Amino acid sequence: MPARQFPSKPDLNHLKYQAKDLLKGYAGQDRGVAQRIREFNPRFRGATDAEIFAAALRLSDAQFMIAREYGFKSWARLKVHVQSPELARRLKERHHERIEDAVFRRAVDLLDAGDAAGLSEYLKRHPKLVHEHVEFESGNYFHSPSLLEFIAENPIRHGTLPKNIVEVGKVILDAGPDQASRNVTLALVVTGSVPHECGVQLPLIDLLCDHGSDPNSAIHAAALHGYFQTVTALIERGARIDLPIAAVLDRVEDARRLLRTANSAERHLALAVAIQVGHIEIVRLLLDAGEDPNRYNPPGGHSHTTPLHQAALIGHGDLVRLLLEHGASVDTKDLLWGGTPADWARHEGRTELEAYLRELETKQES
Repeated sequence: MPARQFPSKPDLNHLKYQAKDLLKGYAGQDRGVAQRIREFNPRFRGATDAEIFAAALRLSDAQFMIAREYGFKSWARLKVHVQSPELARRLKERHHERIEDAVFRRAVDLLDAGDAAGLSEYLKRHPKLVHEHVEFESGNYFHSPSLLEFIAENPIRHGTLPKNIVEVGKVILDAGPDQASRNVTLALVVTGSVPHECGVQLPLIDLLCDHGSDPNSAIHAAALHGYFQTVTALIERGARIDLPIAAVLDRVEDARRLLRTANSAERHLALAVAIQVGHIEIVRLLLDAGEDPNRYNPPGGHSHTTPLHQAALIGHGDLVRLLLEHGASVDTKDLLWGGTPADWARHEGRTELEAYLRELETKQES
């Protein structure tokens, strides 16, 4: 789920109260609290609700969680920004404007200017630069990017890319960044709106795969963002078709076959992507196989919502009814805005669907 926006005038006491409220929800075994812990505490990544509630959560753990939700590494780092208005103000600047290392900043400036020749010479003078990372706080990704990762324009900094960004990217790749940087950059490219809008998403995918990026490392992210063209491109570059990919491509027979050997995480992800694109037969297959329609979606897949929120969002009445037939709850609230599926239908102007869900809410209350 997206990280919370850090307040313009943060108050440490208010943040402490948020940590205490999280502890209360934990004590009450609130499913939403379990989801927040699963997403923002690396210790519980992939844990079930039962495993999370069986652990002993202290106030320091809750404060760590609040810090992570706002995009900080620790409660101590959050406190530094609360106590320094200048640091808090800088969080609103674009990422390249926050780079304090003058050498790294100059390389990003050359990249942004599309100066491939200048960047090539600069990297020859500073060969270690391609292996270095710059640290950012706030937000839920792009915390420690290498220079290569800036070619994706994801997160958005300028809203556009140099016309020769493929040439610029090749300059950096020829300098030898590590495998992790190549894989992360590929994931940023396949999920980035700017590369897509600039018509360079597919050329950048080819460039990165030609230089060793693993297409399997990015294909689930591409599926979750609904870029079918990038999913196909990654398959052509050797990515595997597993259950989530069969689901997003609406390959029902492939999904039926892959379901037999799919693990819990693959089934969960498959349900999320199938619902987001409205592939009802895939959803039916997964629900009939026992997938829980009341689980929050997995990290990276609108994880602050349930499948019913997403079905209401896209206005797919048949999908909504299918989920309800399998026990989906109409009163679960999303974890960012506190909206029920009916609220999400209203937000998108799905008047008839909202009325239907409101009626069910009323019946459930009575």
